[in-house]
Parts: sequence; structure tokens; C-alpha cells
Amino acid sequence: MTAMAACLQIVHPKPLKPFESFSFRRPTNSVRCSSAAATSHSKRSYTITLLPGDGIGPEVISVAKDVLLLAGSLHGIQYEFREMLLGGAAFDATGVPLPDDTLSVAKQSDAVLLGAIGGYKWDKNEKHLKPETGLLQLRQGLRVFANLRPATVFPQLVDASTLKREVAEGVDLMVVRELTGGIYFGKPRGFGTNENGEEIGFNTEIYAAHEIDRIARFAFEIARKRRGKLCSVDKANVLEASMFWRKRVLALAQEYPDVELSHMYVDNASMQLIRYPKQFDTIVTNNIFGDILSDEASMITGSIGMLPSASLGDSGPGLFEPIHGSAPDIAGQDKANPFATVLSAAMLLRYGLGEEKAAERIENAVLDTLNRGFRTADIYSAGTKLVGCKQLGEEILKSVESHVPVAASV
Repeated sequence: MTAMAACLQIVHPKPLKPFESFSFRRPTNSVRCSSAAATSHSKRSYTITLLPGDGIGPEVISVAKDVLLLAGSLHGIQYEFREMLLGGAAFDATGVPLPDDTLSVAKQSDAVLLGAIGGYKWDKNEKHLKPETGLLQLRQGLRVFANLRPATVFPQLVDASTLKREVAEGVDLMVVRELTGGIYFGKPRGFGTNENGEEIGFNTEIYAAHEIDRIARFAFEIARKRRGKLCSVDKANVLEASMFWRKRVLALAQEYPDVELSHMYVDNASMQLIRYPKQFDTIVTNNIFGDILSDEASMITGSIGMLPSASLGDSGPGLFEPIHGSAPDIAGQDKANPFATVLSAAMLLRYGLGEEKAAERIENAVLDTLNRGFRTADIYSAGTKLVGCKQLGEEILKSVESHVPVAASV
């Protein structure tokens, strides 16, 4: 078992509420997962790399940084923030989407918090100069292979979902996406011509046994600490890579007799997520399927602007980011929803640094802010208070300071 798997801890009251599915602590550059770290009143100091990125990224990162600072000050935590360039902003300043110094600083930090990257401005860049290539290179450089994307329907936002209330209410699932393999990284890839002289583009979906085993084990451990159900999503009726994926997952399942394992083809899974999402607890899948399904799952919650993510490896800093994009159409207009980035900061505290109490304070603050009726445009409904990104950040800070115990104590 990896060090991070050993740090999984259960906090599983029933019925489940937001943020109560499980607690996950992992070691990074300093001592983590220790009760001493969680209970000590002495100052703990961490280095955090901030990557605001493009579009609305700087706006939501600014809010999350303020929230981290306030929650940290209330729990004896100090930070050294290092703000670095990534994506289109990095390309404009340096000519590449991931400068060497950005990766170097990120590797030396305790955790990395990312806003968003990309935008229309850079869509015509050559592939190796696109902002998205910089993000893929960052994930590879940090060796973060497991992407956790929770999709929880907040009781306060159940009517914001486009699904019927009876379908959306109570949804609480986790997509575990393999992040550094598959078709996004497989070789051969590129452009060429076929035997008829016609131009073609090609990519390779490829997985080695160890890549499947480590993400499957990761997912089994998470499922064990949630509700004991794991659905592995593949396309094993067509793709050899998926046939191999299913073979390895089935073999590993022998080590987890307490976890109920099921398999589903990706096309059926995409349908079932809309038809009856509450059937899912933990989903594990490959890179491209996870990319698509987690975005689909996010919309069950009402807005992609609500969902955080954590990308973790066996060691070293984790990468924490909202799953929404850079939204260049609203950038600089104070319309961005910072909730997902703030919740990503909470995941950073819990999963990256082992600071459970500070993470819980932030999560409670998000729920309290929602309870007090504050909404950005993407989650606004009649009877609530429409505010911009900055004001919503100020309201979250008020809730952080008041520490209203909305969610159950961990």
C-alpha cells in the first residue's frame, strides 16, 4: 500500500452530508497524517505555489488566497506563497506555457493551487505552445497520477440542477481519474498520410500494468472509506486498452472483498449519470473518459463553478484546482464563481497538508455563505442575493471568521 493510501481515514456518518464522505491525508515534504500535526497549537509553515493562470483564474485565486490566509491564521498556520506563471500568461511572458522555473518552484513547494488556463487568444498556437500543453506537462512533472473530482449536490443548490429534484437530491459521488497516461500521453501520435495519400491525425490509447494498478488501488481505498461501492468505467467491448484495464482491475479486486465492484461501458455510464446518478459512489476510469464524465457529473450539481479537484501522487506536492475553465468571456468582469477554487483550497489543506480543522472551517464557511443566500450568476435563483466574485469572497471570509458549525465536526 502506498503512503497516501495508508493515510486514508473514514469519517462516514449517515446520512452523508457535503464534505463528510471521507477524509484523506497524505505526506508531502514535511510530516503529515500525524495527530500531533493536527492538534498542535504551534505555528506550522508551508510553501504554496500559486498559479493564477488565465481568464478568471487570477480572480478566483485571489479569493482563495485570502480564505487560506484567514483560516490559516485562526489555526496556527503560516504560508509562504510563490506566485508563478502558467498557461497563456506564461506563453505571453516567456514564449512557453510552462517555464522551467515554474515547474521547479512547484516541485519544491508543499502544495500547488491553480486557477485556470487557456483562452481564445491562444487557440491557434502550435500544440506544444498551447496553454493546455503546459498543464499536461505540469501534471507529468509533479507525477500526480490520481485526479479526485467530487460531485456533491449541495442541499442549498438542488434546484439549480437542470435535473429533476428527485434525481439530483442527495447525489454524492467521487470520480477518480487516471491523469498521466492514456490517449493524452500515448505514443505514437501526430499527423501524417495514409496509404491513399490522405492527411491523417492519430493518437494512441495505451496503459501499462503499473499505471492501471496504482489508480485502481487508489480508487479501491477511497471506495472502502466511502460507501464501499466502486464502478470501473471502460470500453472493454471495443478497445484492447480497456480490455486490459478491466483485467487488471478485476485481479486487484481480490484484495478488496469488502468493496462491491461493478463495470460499466463509458457510453452507458454517461447515460446513467443523468438517468440515476445516485447509483454511483466512487467511479474509477482512464484519462479521457474521466475528463468527460467528471465534467458531466459536475453539471448535476447545478454549476461547474462549484466543483474542486485534487491531483495526487505517491509523494511530493499535490495539485489543486477548480474543474471549470478560464471563462474568457467573463474574465475581468467580477462575475466568476470562486466557490470551486475556495473548495480546492480546502482540499489542499486536507489532502495536501493534513490540516483537517482548517479545511473543515473553509467548507463550513462555504455552506454558511450559501445558507445566507449569496450567489454568483451561474447559481442564482429567485429569492437569493446576486453578487460578484469579490463580494462573494468577502462573504466567505465573514463565514470563515465566524466559524458557523454548518457541517458535522470531523
